Amino acid sequence: MASHLAGGARLQLLAERAVHLPDQDTLLVADAHIGKAHSFRRLGVPVPAGTTVEALQRLSALVQATGAQRIVFLGDLLHAAHGRGLATLAAFADWRASHAGLELLLVRGNHDRHAGDPPADWQVQCVDEPHHLPGLPGLALAHHPQSMPGAYVLAGHVHPAVVLGGRAHQRLRLPCFHFGSDVGLLPAFGGFTGLHVLRPVPGDRVFVIAGDEVRALNLQP
Repeated sequence: MASHLAGGARLQLLAERAVHLPDQDTLLVADAHIGKAHSFRRLGVPVPAGTTVEALQRLSALVQATGAQRIVFLGDLLHAAHGRGLATLAAFADWRASHAGLELLLVRGNHDRHAGDPPADWQVQCVDEPHHLPGLPGLALAHHPQSMPGAYVLAGHVHPAVVLGGRAHQRLRLPCFHFGSDVGLLPAFGGFTGLHVLRPVPGDRVFVIAGDEVRALNLQP
């Protein structure tokens, strides 16, 4: 775990590809893409099953470890309308029933607009971006990484990563948290998602996820 300050909030950056706001009892999760594997299998692409259950198990572990009372999904909770398979819907509904006291909020992303809002029994409050948590006017929660006057934006959408290593055969692409001057990016939470390699500029802060550790990168030339 590593720590960072943004928009007046203390952020704990977790190796599970999420952010904990301890002063707000809140977890931030971007790009879960629930149902993505099911969507691909419907198209005939042979991809692994079980990604939804695995993501929900990680969410449960995070809630237990942090004691969070709220999860805010920064867009793309559901991958697509045709990803709403019966097993996917049932798995999330069962998970929700076991966390009935947990507040769930979705800041709609581009995939959510196509997939539609989650089923009513998931009890997820859905809002358009940007969203401000109570008492944090200087922090804006969004899906798309766009600057906003008067607030620091935390967003998803990009699935940020960095490349470490020198020679081509020794290089690693690893997910990361990326904080620019006015926009911060969370890594994709979903296990079946791609990575987009970023090129940090002077002044950026980057924290790479390596196994079960989060480490700040030294970006000095």
